[in-house]
Amino acid sequence: MSEETKTPKAMTRRNFLKTSGAVAAAGVATGTLALKPWSAEAAPMPKKWQETFDVVVIGSGFAGLAAAYEAKKAGASVVVLEKMMTPGGNSIINGGVVSAAGSPLEEREGIKDSPELLLKDMLAAGLNLNHVELAKMVADQSVSTVMWTISELGVKYKDKLTQEGGHSVPRMYSTYNQSGSAIVQQQLLKLKTLGVVPRTRALLTQVYRDADGRVKGVQIREGYAFPKTGSGKLKDIKARKAVVLATGGFGADVAFRTLQDPRLTADMQTTNQPGATAEALREAFRIGCTPIQLSWIQLGPWGSPDEKGMGLSPFFAQLCAAMYGLWVDTKTGKRFVNELADRKIRADAIIKAGNKCIAMTDANGYAIGKKLLAEYMPKLMERGVVKEYKTLEEMAAAYSIPVEPLKQTIETWNKSVLAGKDEEWGRYLQKNQKPLGPGPWYALRLMPKVHHTMGGINMNTKAQATDVSTDKPIAGLYCAGEVTGGVHGAVRLGSCATLDCLVFGRIAGRNAAAEKAWG
Repeated sequence: MSEETKTPKAMTRRNFLKTSGAVAAAGVATGTLALKPWSAEAAPMPKKWQETFDVVVIGSGFAGLAAAYEAKKAGASVVVLEKMMTPGGNSIINGGVVSAAGSPLEEREGIKDSPELLLKDMLAAGLNLNHVELAKMVADQSVSTVMWTISELGVKYKDKLTQEGGHSVPRMYSTYNQSGSAIVQQQLLKLKTLGVVPRTRALLTQVYRDADGRVKGVQIREGYAFPKTGSGKLKDIKARKAVVLATGGFGADVAFRTLQDPRLTADMQTTNQPGATAEALREAFRIGCTPIQLSWIQLGPWGSPDEKGMGLSPFFAQLCAAMYGLWVDTKTGKRFVNELADRKIRADAIIKAGNKCIAMTDANGYAIGKKLLAEYMPKLMERGVVKEYKTLEEMAAAYSIPVEPLKQTIETWNKSVLAGKDEEWGRYLQKNQKPLGPGPWYALRLMPKVHHTMGGINMNTKAQATDVSTDKPIAGLYCAGEVTGGVHGAVRLGSCATLDCLVFGRIAGRNAAAEKAWG
């Protein structure tokens, strides 16, 4: 029996071409193939729907919950379906940062910023592969979106801005607990007051797209036990108005990610939760959605080999070291990158250096981090992820760093700080930047990890999924968040994913609720 016979819905080249007209799962179409309009021959409609809602949302992270909230507020009946045991996806474990260009906090701190500058930063990092109209919407709505999370959702943020790599200025709001859970929990609370509670252990198995081209519902496995294939019972749910796909990225799907980038084997760790897999994306392509930029997969440069997954290392590596310390190549004792460059530049630089790099800072840098992250810094020390050294010589010996070049690196940096300009790498200097030293010194080993998938389903500014054979919107199908592509281009700037999810999640929810019911 062939593999295709055993698993009829597998993403084989033969049935992919047959049902969606796409050339390959990577989304590359040729000019020699005549793309045909949608054909529903492989997906007959159910004879009976077990349940019916106006809007069916798949996924319960930032984007899915934002979509559900807006759709419900607009008067639609809504169900949120989540395959894992708990809601939140990657959103609930992310770093809890979101950018706002031209915010009240920036004004208070005398930082000049604008949506135009944020867009410029996004395009520069994205190598101008961003779909500008999508990226511009994210930048333009950055302040209003953050203010919405405060005024309507009740999200609490810290009173100080931080800066991620690739951003021209500090513009990131950080949640009070430095976690996306501070946003997700408020979204869940607001939805609950509206009578919407996500259904967990509900795996999407099929999106029903009828012969007229419209998406009319979904099939799920209710009671699914991740990752047990075939667990749970099949159920067909009708979507009178629309389905919203907000299923996140595929950073934890080794098979799918290595199809796009063969370097990203199982040997490379990921910051993603285990459910960040590609089955919903594969199903979207099967029904004719347009794939876009799937091979652009971001590595988080601030990971550490001394802890699994996302861990807490990014907080030290970014806040303490990238902003107030240095990143050093242990073989040379020298800086090897602008510590506030975008994630791709930094991850590539670490790999080029042979993954023998550390993020380090002094007592002042550590104290700043400890003040802002009082809960996390002690944990990093207790776990041995961040280590303390009384002298520079002691730190150099611990990582086999040639001590004299290291001293020269610090001396050069300190001169730059006093001069008010980083002549060596052009790094942005913080308003409270101080020369490094004296000790004690603090260091963390760096190792890039698979973090974010920039590609996915192509969408328009209304958050409508587009058809691969016509480039027109697919009726009744919206998408938002990391399952989409085009917003970030080659590289996503840190804190812009949260914006992307919230901005387009809200758009998707409002527009889905405004659809005319098909039956």
